Amino acid sequence: MESVYNFNIIDEYNRFNQQETVHPLVSVIDFSTADRRTGSKMYFNLYCIFLKEVKCGDLKYGKQTYDYQKGTLVFISPGQVVDVLNKTEEYQPMGHGLVFHPDLLLGTSLGKAIHNYNFFQYNSNEALHISKKEQDIVFDCFNKINFELQQGVDKHSKKLITTNIELFLDYCKRFYDRQFITREHINSNVVANFETLLLNYLNSGKPKEIGFPMVQYFADQLNFSANYFGDLIKKETGHTAQDYIQKNVIGVAKERIFDVDKSISEIAYELGFKYPQHFTRLFKKRVGMSPKVYRNLN
Repeated sequence: MESVYNFNIIDEYNRFNQQETVHPLVSVIDFSTADRRTGSKMYFNLYCIFLKEVKCGDLKYGKQTYDYQKGTLVFISPGQVVDVLNKTEEYQPMGHGLVFHPDLLLGTSLGKAIHNYNFFQYNSNEALHISKKEQDIVFDCFNKINFELQQGVDKHSKKLITTNIELFLDYCKRFYDRQFITREHINSNVVANFETLLLNYLNSGKPKEIGFPMVQYFADQLNFSANYFGDLIKKETGHTAQDYIQKNVIGVAKERIFDVDKSISEIAYELGFKYPQHFTRLFKKRVGMSPKVYRNLN
């Protein structure tokens, strides 16, 4: 029978891994102290970053399965479910992790910025593969956080701990930027496929049937999470995925405006706008004049 665990507080996850709870809202974990275990399903209401050092089954969360390697950072945000599949024999967990409760962030600069770390919403197959030098930085950050935890709680603790967590997450941003660059050839194909899918969408009946083209739709078509896809497009093109979509929508609109047999409203509906005034507003914002004025100029 599959084991199912719910982790709502730090102490629950510490006890699961045979760790002492020195702070109720944050923990740096050494998984080598944990009991041997088999695969299980885990529900997290915590932020977790795992650096695994041993193969322990296929990791699955959401609909994606990722057969992770040594030297891979996996990010989990509150509300996510993690499955460790096809591991029926006992294994000894190895590696390290940083786990913190959302309440730790209340009233801190990290609490205001946590939504900027999109990798907490990436799919498992979009995990971060880090080099040996990058692993050393991860361990250095974990050691700094752990040092603060060992000092006991005082009026400086919260700021110092959250500042060090924020520093670690900023390094992870840098590591992801490096990963986007090293996968530039693959990513350029993604951009080309995105453009093809977008133009095909706009030149079909889908905008009228489904609506204005959304980032989530194309991320799904290309098997990415919306956040990872958006970050990839931004790194490759310098524009957000939404901006890229709007630019292409206006490009198609400019061509169709020359067809004087169609009203501006008809063109708006064809491109997926629910209301023609929304189309006019976007067109004017991007072109500098209304669709009617643009039509009369040509």
